[in-house]
Amino acid sequence: MAVAEAQLYAKVSNKHRSRSTSALLEPLLAKGFPAHIAQKALVATGQKTVEDAAKWLHSHCNDPSLDDPIPQEYALYLCPTGHLHSRLQDFWKESKRQCGKNRAHEVFPHVTLCDFFTCEDQKVELLYDILKRVGDSFSQSFPPSISLILHASPSYLGFFIDDRQANVLKEFAVAFSSEASALADCHVKPSLKQFHLTLAHRFYPHHQKTLEQLAKCINPGEPCQWVAALYSRDMRFVHYQRLRALFQYKPQNIDELMINAGDLIYVDPTQQCDVSEGWVIGISHRTGCRGFLPENYTEKAHESDTWVKHREYLFETASRSFTKTEKEPNVKLNGEGHNPSMSRSVTNVLSLQLSQNTSLRRGVLVMRHGETVDQVFGKSWLQQCLTADGKYYRADLNFPSSLPRRKDSMKQFECDPPLSCCGIFQSRLIGEALLDQEVTVSSAYSSPALRCMQTAQHVLRGLKLNQRVKIRVEPGLFEWTKWEASRAIPNFMTVAELVEASYDIDTSYRGNFPLSSLVPSESYEDYVSRSSAVIKQIITACPSKGVILIVGHGSSLAPLTRALTGLPNRDSRDLAQMVRKIPSLGMCFCEELKEENKWQMVNPPVKTLTHGANAAFNWRNTIMED
Repeated sequence: MAVAEAQLYAKVSNKHRSRSTSALLEPLLAKGFPAHIAQKALVATGQKTVEDAAKWLHSHCNDPSLDDPIPQEYALYLCPTGHLHSRLQDFWKESKRQCGKNRAHEVFPHVTLCDFFTCEDQKVELLYDILKRVGDSFSQSFPPSISLILHASPSYLGFFIDDRQANVLKEFAVAFSSEASALADCHVKPSLKQFHLTLAHRFYPHHQKTLEQLAKCINPGEPCQWVAALYSRDMRFVHYQRLRALFQYKPQNIDELMINAGDLIYVDPTQQCDVSEGWVIGISHRTGCRGFLPENYTEKAHESDTWVKHREYLFETASRSFTKTEKEPNVKLNGEGHNPSMSRSVTNVLSLQLSQNTSLRRGVLVMRHGETVDQVFGKSWLQQCLTADGKYYRADLNFPSSLPRRKDSMKQFECDPPLSCCGIFQSRLIGEALLDQEVTVSSAYSSPALRCMQTAQHVLRGLKLNQRVKIRVEPGLFEWTKWEASRAIPNFMTVAELVEASYDIDTSYRGNFPLSSLVPSESYEDYVSRSSAVIKQIITACPSKGVILIVGHGSSLAPLTRALTGLPNRDSRDLAQMVRKIPSLGMCFCEELKEENKWQMVNPPVKTLTHGANAAFNWRNTIMED
């Protein structure tokens, strides 16, 4: 156990614990649950119902931290509801689509009244009483409407609250914190800074203009009721990342984690260094259990997705203009609830994006190659497929039925491996999906690696373009040579050999970087510079509308797309961590905003391809063994 965590345990263990006998607690005590565990379950579920707490206890029956005395952390926020909240949700969703995720997306729209503080489980009900009492005392003096003033800087965008109205909110926060500190034995600090509602934070400076345009579409005078809401979070995981499970995963080994679709997982970034590629180690929010899970079964979640809403106080104001028949859209903590009625002003600003067919714009689709034989069978895969006289044979159905002919030794395939049969199927499937989405690929580029050439070939076949769009072999798209296991540049198949093997190659194309320019163990700076130069040369060479398909490597996605969109380069230490998260045929899509003379990254036109492992099966050892 870490020293800081041990000190925290000791601190809370020594505090006096009173025995609450609330109406919700008594039924759990009658079921035989210890008081401190029952109170923990009630707090973890927002003290809503006995059924919720009992369900939580059942889910956490194997939670190794069930007896730990660490309390929750609480925060008091002022949150908008109604039409204003709907407009803010529109902004959250569209700003993420156009400019990517920034720090503000981690939490729903709010004004911080009291930042996070700890409270012992048995005293949480006192916070509810205090919120109700203080809310009642301020209900008459609460501003009938709150004036929001847009403020922008290179790293922050949000609404500031008018000072006169902010003073009333500060008095409310001070009153709550004073009573909570005195009655619930909490150390609560009211927020005394400029009150604000953050729209975007820690974004790239070149996104400022786009974000401001979107923010100006929000009418801060929209009908709104404000609620003071009390939220809690697990203080052990404050600095962890959150993942959401997309699919169910049933453990194959004792150290793996059982997850259901929708489960939230806490992941400590500092513990991932020694984890096998494609896996993460995390703790389930639903069960409290820890274990390994496949990373491609998950997606990133927001920080507030794991928070618990306890109580809220609704301020009745004169500005409420809803009728009883009006229905508000669903509110989700991550600010991405579906809103069927996007405001007309927001729609107008987004018309450049939404009213034009994507196929009429220039786009760049950068993807990693499909699954290769060495990924499945290891670096010695070729030895498994050679007869005594050196001829190739198919040792497993996932090996290709044959290898293309090449003039030099067959051993060159060890450093330039082909796709597996599953990799060929994956590539064809992606092409067919692109065809279904009516994506118009106007040109195709590939790294000289055989696995990339084959991927491009089968993607184009899925698109039914293999006779019309020829593949341009671009050596400059080869991966960072420092990662080559042989410490030498592989002997790639020549254009003539590829044509002989029926690959649709543009024989007239001359690469921007000749093969001779690739040097072993190049520096990271040289690799990034090469990637930046080659993407710019490709864009210049393809002025017509349509999508440029680029098939490269896991290390290709970030350098190519970040150079195109003007983002700064990643640190070399982060590249390996990032690449291990990119699956076979992982892709990024950039589209041109010609009016603004820039490119932006948007969602790819097709979904990702996810599948599970399928191990080799020996019927004799498995079925016949006693």
